[in-house]
Amino acid sequence: MKIHLVPAAAGLAMLAGIGVATADQVIITPEQQTVVREYVQRHPLASISLLGVELNVGSTLPETVELHPIDVPDVEYRYVVVDDRTVLVDPGTRRIVQVID
Repeated sequence: MKIHLVPAAAGLAMLAGIGVATADQVIITPEQQTVVREYVQRHPLASISLLGVELNVGSTLPETVELHPIDVPDVEYRYVVVDDRTVLVDPGTRRIVQVID
Protein backbone atom coordinates (compact mmCIF):
# COMPACT_ATOMS: atom_id res chain seq x y z
CA MET A 1 0.00 0.00 0.00
CA LYS A 2 2.81 2.42 0.84
CA ILE A 3 4.33 1.87 -2.61
CA HIS A 4 1.20 3.26 -4.27
CA LEU A 5 0.92 6.27 -1.94
CA VAL A 6 4.27 7.78 -2.92
CA PRO A 7 3.48 8.11 -6.66
CA ALA A 8 -0.02 9.32 -5.81
CA ALA A 9 1.37 11.98 -3.45
CA ALA A 10 3.91 13.04 -6.10
CA GLY A 11 1.11 13.28 -8.67
CA LEU A 12 -0.99 15.43 -6.33
CA ALA A 13 1.97 17.70 -5.66
CA MET A 14 2.50 18.15 -9.39
CA LEU A 15 -1.18 18.95 -9.94
CA ALA A 16 -1.12 21.44 -7.09
CA GLY A 17 1.92 23.13 -8.62
CA ILE A 18 0.19 23.34 -11.99
CA GLY A 19 -2.84 24.90 -10.32
CA VAL A 20 -0.71 27.55 -8.67
CA ALA A 21 1.06 28.37 -11.95
CA THR A 22 -2.26 28.73 -13.73
CA ALA A 23 -3.67 30.99 -11.03
CA ASP A 24 -0.51 33.12 -11.23
CA GLN A 25 -0.85 33.78 -14.97
CA VAL A 26 -1.77 37.25 -16.13
CA ILE A 27 -4.55 37.58 -18.65
CA ILE A 28 -4.76 40.66 -20.81
CA THR A 29 -7.95 40.88 -22.78
CA PRO A 30 -7.88 41.40 -26.54
CA GLU A 31 -9.45 44.83 -25.99
CA GLN A 32 -6.67 45.80 -23.59
CA GLN A 33 -4.08 44.51 -26.08
CA THR A 34 -5.54 46.73 -28.78
CA VAL A 35 -5.57 49.80 -26.53
CA VAL A 36 -2.01 49.11 -25.32
CA ARG A 37 -0.80 48.54 -28.88
CA GLU A 38 -2.33 51.89 -29.97
CA TYR A 39 -0.82 53.66 -26.95
CA VAL A 40 2.63 52.24 -27.69
CA GLN A 41 2.36 53.31 -31.35
CA ARG A 42 1.53 56.88 -30.26
CA HIS A 43 4.33 56.86 -27.65
CA PRO A 44 7.23 55.02 -29.33
CA LEU A 45 10.36 54.17 -27.39
CA ALA A 46 13.84 53.39 -28.64
CA SER A 47 14.48 49.67 -28.69
CA ILE A 48 17.09 48.31 -26.30
CA SER A 49 19.07 45.08 -26.40
CA LEU A 50 19.41 42.80 -23.41
CA LEU A 51 22.07 40.13 -23.56
CA GLY A 52 21.20 36.97 -21.69
CA VAL A 53 17.53 37.81 -21.13
CA GLU A 54 14.93 35.77 -22.95
CA LEU A 55 11.73 37.59 -23.84
CA ASN A 56 9.35 35.06 -22.36
CA VAL A 57 6.37 35.53 -20.09
CA GLY A 58 7.70 35.13 -16.56
CA SER A 59 11.25 36.25 -17.33
CA THR A 60 12.57 39.00 -15.06
CA LEU A 61 14.08 42.18 -16.43
CA PRO A 62 17.14 43.65 -14.70
CA GLU A 63 16.82 46.71 -12.46
CA THR A 64 18.84 48.69 -15.00
CA VAL A 65 15.98 48.58 -17.51
CA GLU A 66 13.78 51.67 -17.35
CA LEU A 67 10.09 50.77 -17.39
CA HIS A 68 7.66 53.31 -18.86
CA PRO A 69 4.09 53.84 -17.63
CA ILE A 70 1.10 53.09 -19.82
CA ASP A 71 -1.64 55.67 -19.46
CA VAL A 72 -4.46 53.23 -20.20
CA PRO A 73 -7.40 52.53 -17.83
CA ASP A 74 -7.30 49.16 -16.03
CA VAL A 75 -3.71 48.44 -17.13
CA GLU A 76 -1.23 48.66 -14.26
CA TYR A 77 1.76 47.40 -16.20
CA ARG A 78 4.75 49.25 -17.57
CA TYR A 79 6.35 48.75 -20.95
CA VAL A 80 9.70 48.74 -22.65
CA VAL A 81 10.79 47.89 -26.19
CA VAL A 82 13.41 45.15 -26.35
CA ASP A 83 14.79 43.96 -29.69
CA ASP A 84 11.94 45.79 -31.46
CA ARG A 85 9.31 43.92 -29.43
CA THR A 86 7.02 45.64 -26.94
CA VAL A 87 7.16 43.98 -23.55
CA LEU A 88 4.57 44.50 -20.79
CA VAL A 89 6.10 44.20 -17.34
CA ASP A 90 4.71 43.96 -13.81
CA PRO A 91 6.52 46.87 -12.13
CA GLY A 92 6.44 45.20 -8.70
CA THR A 93 8.19 42.01 -9.75
CA ARG A 94 9.78 43.23 -13.02
CA ARG A 95 8.47 40.03 -14.63
CA ILE A 96 7.31 40.02 -18.23
CA VAL A 97 3.55 39.51 -18.39
CA GLN A 98 3.20 39.74 -22.17
CA VAL A 99 5.26 40.22 -25.31
CA ILE A 100 3.38 42.12 -28.00
CA ASP A 101 4.75 41.71 -31.52
